[in-house]
Amino acid sequence: MSDSEISRPVWAVIPAAGSGSRMGTAIPKQFLMLQDKPVLAHTLDRLGLHPRLRGIQVATAADKAQWNAVAQHVAPLTRDKLLPVCVGGESRAQSVLRGLEALDAHADPRDWVLVHDAARPCLRQADIDALLQALDAGAEGAILGAPVADTLKRVDNCVIQETVPRQQLWRAFTPQAFRLGSLRAALSAALRQGVEITDEASAIERAGGHPRMVQGHTDNLKITLSEDMDMAAIILVGILAGEN
Repeated sequence: MSDSEISRPVWAVIPAAGSGSRMGTAIPKQFLMLQDKPVLAHTLDRLGLHPRLRGIQVATAADKAQWNAVAQHVAPLTRDKLLPVCVGGESRAQSVLRGLEALDAHADPRDWVLVHDAARPCLRQADIDALLQALDAGAEGAILGAPVADTLKRVDNCVIQETVPRQQLWRAFTPQAFRLGSLRAALSAALRQGVEITDEASAIERAGGHPRMVQGHTDNLKITLSEDMDMAAIILVGILAGEN
């Protein structure tokens, strides 16, 4: 593979159409205020401020007022990289696919796409660097993650059945990075066949690919429950202090 094929433009797709029902809030979690701006605005800035990122495609079900509130809170450099939003789907995989299809108007199928959760606002620039280094080194795709540290139990109706060996087990984070054309084809095939896709890597694996796992920081938190908001605020303060 040539250097020009490896070091292609880098884009991002953010699936932000989820309702975040587990938070129990009136609005989806990605639009809640975290410190001084919406969660999604933090997430967009963590990507948009990276110098190699060319553009960001957001797939959202939000009304215009919610999206405008996000857009006005992002940094000017990030705002310049925002592409017109597209309408997301009922599932994460559908929203990602719609984002990829919208990105087709701007990107080449061979370009890299980073798919990142809307509610992961604590992404470090160093982790983006590590992910892109794996791609530049020739990986067919790569995702951020971390080895499982806790003891794992298989449970049935709250009764422990066995302890599961944790060797070789990793937690999968985002961003997850793949060629635009490859990921679009893999997701399309899985959705046509009714296969449940929980992350982009699983679609690529199903299509025969073997993405690279890149160890990232464990504080790349996905906000899921209300208590995660306080933790995310603490993490963000430390990240921003370390990068400035």
